[in-house]
Amino acid sequence: MSRPVTLFTGQWADLPLETLAEKASGWGYDGLELACWGDHFDVRRALTEDGYCEQKRELLAKHDLKIWAISNHLVGQAVCDRIDGRHKSILPAHVWGDGDPAGVNLRAAEEMIETGRAAEKLGVCVVNGFTGSSIWHLLYAFPPVDPTDIQQGFDDFAIRWKPILDQYQDAGVGFGLEVHPTEIAFDIASTERALDAIDNHPAFGFNYDPSHFGYQGVDYVEFIRRFAEKIFHVHMKDVWWSPVGTEAGVFGGHTDFGDDRRAWDFRSLGRGQIDFEEIIRQLNRIGYQGPLSVEWEDIGMDREHGASEACDFVRAVDFPPSDVAFDRAFDKEVQA
Repeated sequence: MSRPVTLFTGQWADLPLETLAEKASGWGYDGLELACWGDHFDVRRALTEDGYCEQKRELLAKHDLKIWAISNHLVGQAVCDRIDGRHKSILPAHVWGDGDPAGVNLRAAEEMIETGRAAEKLGVCVVNGFTGSSIWHLLYAFPPVDPTDIQQGFDDFAIRWKPILDQYQDAGVGFGLEVHPTEIAFDIASTERALDAIDNHPAFGFNYDPSHFGYQGVDYVEFIRRFAEKIFHVHMKDVWWSPVGTEAGVFGGHTDFGDDRRAWDFRSLGRGQIDFEEIIRQLNRIGYQGPLSVEWEDIGMDREHGASEACDFVRAVDFPPSDVAFDRAFDKEVQA
């Protein structure tokens, strides 16, 4: 049986959920991965208003849609980040508060705990999101970076996230980090170090998204193999990167998405360079049966056209694993 195909609503939060649900159903999706912004899913209302979660499920069911995960990337980013004015634009007012960095970090952590409780109340067992990072600004090692400073960043991550993860474990919910630049884990090496920092906490896993690995030159199929037991959820997103020199390299050159000087850009599924055939084969090998959630981003394409074709693409590329060796039929004992 094929895996459910869902649409992540983060890039569609300008639309009312009712409107998006109707569109997504028409495009052929099985469900939605609800973002905790816009009117799609409100953590505080979920915990304080009787019937709120039931209303969300009923809305989706009206359009023959289901839900397997919610996502709170924006608030998660503020748990470990060095807070500055940029964060005000992505955070709820009650998390931003007076903007004092230490207070923002603490309120973001509290909100992520509440997100896990809201997920439990909604009846889903995965919260996807970001962690933020206090050491992302130290990515390039000049002026020379003291290894102790890097270790302190991973220690800070553990101090801030272990209490959150303990609460998730108690609630029977997993947190799926979308391994991504600006997070504590952004490739295989940093992912291993992050897991070590939190003693491989059972509530911590990954929202696997290959698009953030491809243009970096990271082996995105090996990531699945290496962290098989930690793949809690999967985002299907494509990316293009240039095989030749460009004006703006992997760091982006302070250009905007869509600038033709860039060395990489996100693309609608099937129109970039990610090898989804190998991803599906590896997901089959590890026995992943969760949703394949389309995170649609392509600045050069109409998004409704892209979301529709992305759903079709995922259905076409997905296939169940074999339950028998193809050459078993040649075995003489079988023939006998």
